[in-house]
Amino acid sequence: MSADRAGRTSGSGSTDPGPASVQVGQTAFVTGPRTIRWTPWRFVTVFGVVSLLSDVVYEGARSVIGPYLATFGASAALVGLVTGAGEATALAGRLVTGPLADRTRAYWPLVVVGYAVTMAAVPALGLTTALWLAAALFVAERAGKAIRGPARDVMISHAAAAVGRGKGFAVHEALDQTGAVAGPLLVAAVLAATAHNYRPAFFALAVPAVAGMLVLLWLRAGVPDPRRFEPGPRPGAPPAPPGRQLPRVFWTYLAFTVLTTAGYATFGVLSFHLATRHVVPVPVVPVVYAAAMGIAALAALASGWLYDRVGVRVLVVVPVLTALIPLAAFTTTSATAVAGVLVWGAVLGLQESTMRATIADIVPAARRGTAYGIFAAGLGGATLVGGLLTGALYGYSITAVIVTVAGIQAAALALFLAIVRPVARARLPRAGG
Repeated sequence: MSADRAGRTSGSGSTDPGPASVQVGQTAFVTGPRTIRWTPWRFVTVFGVVSLLSDVVYEGARSVIGPYLATFGASAALVGLVTGAGEATALAGRLVTGPLADRTRAYWPLVVVGYAVTMAAVPALGLTTALWLAAALFVAERAGKAIRGPARDVMISHAAAAVGRGKGFAVHEALDQTGAVAGPLLVAAVLAATAHNYRPAFFALAVPAVAGMLVLLWLRAGVPDPRRFEPGPRPGAPPAPPGRQLPRVFWTYLAFTVLTTAGYATFGVLSFHLATRHVVPVPVVPVVYAAAMGIAALAALASGWLYDRVGVRVLVVVPVLTALIPLAAFTTTSATAVAGVLVWGAVLGLQESTMRATIADIVPAARRGTAYGIFAAGLGGATLVGGLLTGALYGYSITAVIVTVAGIQAAALALFLAIVRPVARARLPRAGG
């Protein structure tokens, strides 16, 4: 891709800066008087590096937050309350920050502040001397994710419009999940080297935190306005919905997402089974989690490329794979159970990449922040339901888990088949396509 300034040279040799054009393949986009010198792919990739470094920081912390709070005397119930409050803040907070991003268009300030909160809160955990302060810092870290999430996704959607939204979101998610693998492994290595001293582990996370902020600020300087990557509405494109209204197809797609995710077991339930049934040794559980994150990255890449070729139909595998998770993961055979957890990781990769890309393709740019906020809240609420449902049924009967999840996914599959054509028709034309 090349970015060239169109202008006329006057007799005095000065250049009259005309509208800049961004060349992607055979398509040139007029982007305004300021030239974008970064390609869309470079923007997506560098943003992925920021997410990678951020995931090293907060996934590293999340992998040990329970045991760390326990060192202050926290009970299992209190750990559940703190971590639950953190996740609720990360998800429900987007119902506020999503519309805020749409109203203000202050994408970069929201993203920078959100990342700064996370990058500061995690290393600060190593300085805490009281339970309440450690709990507050954990919730603050989750609040940072709520602040940046919708604005970040909107900016990525603009750049991904020029390269294929499936591929754009897939590459970002693959890099993100690479950090989710590296973070817990880094913390585990520091704990092993320091006789299980948590403070040096949190201090070690300051290094990727500082690196992530520096890369983010460099990206901000290079691309002040990512909206320039995506052209305005073209003839035949659906009109933007008036006021606060979102397209009807968004709500039907959200209904499918919520339904299929309501039968999605959380890793907490899966790891509980692996440990309490002695399916794998306890020290191996974090390694299994890291492997699942690696599979999530690969699944994101594969589904993203397929999405740009066959469209939303690629998501038909989500309810199918979700139905298989308890069937395999809740066995007592190590290889089969681990395979089930890896399938769980594949579904996570689809949720975080291709399912997000679809939002950008069915919601006009002016309403994407709100849509991403609602989508995240719906996905989070459904994940909570899935964890509670599978956890409660697990205590009663594993067979009950398998049958119930299969029933939910059958209903989700039927709903998906009913909405796949409306969703496909609603996809907005993308740059170069």
